[in-house]
Amino acid sequence: VENVAALVPFFEQLYRHEKGQGEGGLHILHYGDSHTAADDWTGFLRALFQNRFGDGGSGFTYAGRPWNSFRRLDLRAAGSKGWYSDGLAGRVGDGLYGLGGVSITTSRPRETVALEVACESLELFYLKQPGGGAVEFRDNGELVERIETNGELGPGFYRYTPGAGVHRFTLETMERAPVRLFGWVAEHARGVTYETLGINGAQASIVFNWEEKLLASHLRRRDPALIVLAYGTNEAGNKDWTLEKYREMYASLIHRFRQMTPTASILVIGPPDRYYRVRNRGWVVYDNVDRIVEAQRQAALGTGCAFWDMRGKMGGKGSMRQWVDAGLAQRDYVHFTSPGYRLMGGAVFQDIMDHYATFAKVREQLIGTQLHGQTRDTH
Repeated sequence: VENVAALVPFFEQLYRHEKGQGEGGLHILHYGDSHTAADDWTGFLRALFQNRFGDGGSGFTYAGRPWNSFRRLDLRAAGSKGWYSDGLAGRVGDGLYGLGGVSITTSRPRETVALEVACESLELFYLKQPGGGAVEFRDNGELVERIETNGELGPGFYRYTPGAGVHRFTLETMERAPVRLFGWVAEHARGVTYETLGINGAQASIVFNWEEKLLASHLRRRDPALIVLAYGTNEAGNKDWTLEKYREMYASLIHRFRQMTPTASILVIGPPDRYYRVRNRGWVVYDNVDRIVEAQRQAALGTGCAFWDMRGKMGGKGSMRQWVDAGLAQRDYVHFTSPGYRLMGGAVFQDIMDHYATFAKVREQLIGTQLHGQTRDTH
C-alpha cells in the first residue's frame, strides 16, 4: 500500500473496535465498476474483515434488484417488474440516486421489493417528495407500519429494530403515486460492515452525476471509516482521457468525498491488467491502462490518500494472460473468475493487515512507553 499513513485514522478505528472500545459498528464503503458490483471480490473482503473484527451485518444494499444480474452474497433481494432503475451507466437522469448512485422508482400500486437478511436493526433510505406515495412495510409477513413518502423534497429515513435473527422484509406501494427507494441498511449492534457500491460499466466520473446534498446526507448517515474507490477498467477504453485530465478529474472526485466525509480514510485501488481483441492479431494488451494507473496513483498520493496497484499485484503489464491461463480470469481478458476475485480480495486484505499489524505494534509500544514514564514520574 503506497502512502499507508493515509490509513492511520482507519487503523485507529479498527484498533479501538478490535479492543472493544466505543459503541456501534465500523463501516467500509467500496465504490467501483463491474469488478465491485459482482460481489465476489467485495464479498470475500467482507468475510475476511468480519471474521477478524466482527460481523456488523450487511450494511447498505440497493433496494430490490436494480439490474438483472444484481446480487449480494450475504443476503437475498427481490423486486417486482414495475420498478425503473435510475443511475445505471448510460442513463442520465435527475441525479437523485443516493449513497450508491442507483435508485428505483415506480408510480404504480402493488409493486414490491423484498430483503431477506440476518440483522438486529434495519433502516430504509428513500426519497421524500411532494405527492410521494405510501408503502406498507412488513417483517416476515406481519404488517409493521405504513410509511408515507410525501413531503418536502429531500432524504427520507425509516428505522426499525426487530431484534436479532433472519428476517424477510417487504415493501409494497399502496397507490398510484411516485415512490423512489435507494436501499436498506441491515446491521448488528457491533462489527464491521463492508458495503458493495458497484455499478456495471461505471467510470469514476459517474459520481459527478449524483446530486451532492442527497449523497452527502447519506454519507453522513453511514459515517464510513474507510472509502475504497476502485475504478479504471472502463476508462482504459476511453481514448479521451489524457493522464493530466484523468488525474485532475480523480483528484476532484476525492475532494468531493473528502468534503462530505472528512473523517474517512480513502484507499484508491487501481484497475487490473486488461487485453482487447484485434482482428488478425488476437488478444493484445491494453496500453491505455498505463495512463489510468499512473493518473490514479498521482491523484491519490497528491491528495493524501492511500493507493494499491492491482495490476502490479497481478504481475504487471501483460499479466492478465497468465491469470486467464490459470483459470483465475475470464476469457474476456477483463474480469476475473470467482477464485480470481477471492485471490485478489485476499491480497488486498493481507496487505492492509500487514500495515495494520505494524500500526498496532507501534501504538502499543508508544502507549506502553508513556504509561511507564507516568508511573516513574509518580515515584
